[in-house]
Amino acid sequence: MHSEVVASRSADPSSPRGSRTGNPGASGNGNGTPPVDAVSLAIIEQLQEDGRRPYAAIGKAVGLSEAAVRQRVQKLLDQGVMQIVAVTDPLTVGFRRQAMVGINVEGDVDPVADAVAAMPEAEYVVMTAGSHDLLVEIVCEDDDHLLEVINKRIRALPGVRSTESFVYLKLKKQTYMWGTR
Repeated sequence: MHSEVVASRSADPSSPRGSRTGNPGASGNGNGTPPVDAVSLAIIEQLQEDGRRPYAAIGKAVGLSEAAVRQRVQKLLDQGVMQIVAVTDPLTVGFRRQAMVGINVEGDVDPVADAVAAMPEAEYVVMTAGSHDLLVEIVCEDDDHLLEVINKRIRALPGVRSTESFVYLKLKKQTYMWGTR
């Protein structure tokens, strides 16, 4: 397990992994959160390298005092620009099956997206303008658990027309470095 900083437009404090939606960017983000300046981006980058890095070390790297870094970090957290969370490797904590599920919906997508987002197995839910109305990352204990989530819960939702599953065979890269590259 390691600590990561997840920079996001709309952090969900109830989610253990945080929301993975967006890039704070230096020009604003379209949801009312003020734009993030270059110094705050540098602080985020320092925390993305090591979420437990001392504020004094961050201050030295970005040219601020420890107190100023502490205030900026708190402001970034309060505004929902970022979260500091522990990110686990699902395989090491008993979740042996991951999949991306494409969902096609008849009618309004919002109620289906909300219902899927409420499922604890759904780690990532995004509305798309592509081949599927929703893409959902599912993390399960095993194949039987994944089948139960897709077949008994997702497909049973009103409005779900079809699903397409992409079972993960091997994870080659997973990063949370948005906003600083």
